[in-house]
Amino acid sequence: MSTVTITAADVNKLRQQTGAGMMDCRKALTESNGDFEAAIDYLRKKGQKVAANRSDREAKEGVVVAKANAEGTYGVIVNLSSETDFVAKNEDFIAFTNAIADLALSSKVTSVDELKALSMDGASVGEKLLEVVAKIGEKIDIIRFETLSAAGVVAYIHSNYRIGVLVGMNQDANDVITQAGKDVAMQIAAMNPLGVDANSVSEEVIAREKAIAMEQVAAEGKTGDMAEKIAMGKLNKFFKENTLLPQAFVKDNSKTVEAYLTSVSKGLTTTAFFRVAVGG
Repeated sequence: MSTVTITAADVNKLRQQTGAGMMDCRKALTESNGDFEAAIDYLRKKGQKVAANRSDREAKEGVVVAKANAEGTYGVIVNLSSETDFVAKNEDFIAFTNAIADLALSSKVTSVDELKALSMDGASVGEKLLEVVAKIGEKIDIIRFETLSAAGVVAYIHSNYRIGVLVGMNQDANDVITQAGKDVAMQIAAMNPLGVDANSVSEEVIAREKAIAMEQVAAEGKTGDMAEKIAMGKLNKFFKENTLLPQAFVKDNSKTVEAYLTSVSKGLTTTAFFRVAVGG
């Protein structure tokens, strides 16, 4: 069996290419008889093994990146998870998530699987994820990916990549509409509404809230039509507090979000939104 001498320069070259540790790189090159491509595959396999060994670990940390295209008509949110906030706060980890989001934005893929299959620096995104797993020794993955198209799309990142928001507006993006979208995105980040309005709340949630309201009314001794009327009042209050457009606008509690948008531009409204939070 022939033996290839592995030099420090070889190890450093592989380390620069993959970001893996020196000892891991030396072992990969030794096991691969000096073949760099085989060594990279070895490290990826090591990453798969690390990921499998850590599959029972909870990845509750990470970062969320939200981006919109230059035209303001399309946006994406990528949530890359990690086990510790130490990794989540690392600049390389944040840059890697941004790179994935940029790729998603330009390719317009619609699912995590399609995103992982995209090419990134000579490998797939999925393979690059395994390389990062091998490098940092933590379970990481793309755990949520959302896309949004609208006449105007605004992206917002809150609290050092802890929350990402995409807001769809019914009017074309310009400086005024984009600023309004950012105001609404900040509202969404802070208040976490269930939907745009009552029509976007699921029937399941409505049924549950109505049942709770009816129980409260019954406990107050109300029955019949009066009970139904009071329960509906409670349900409408729930919608006002927990859906976006009828909520009190955080920057000016004297008006609702809907009224604020109308004051910015006649007929302006939010058509859809996504809010993604780390650990959420």
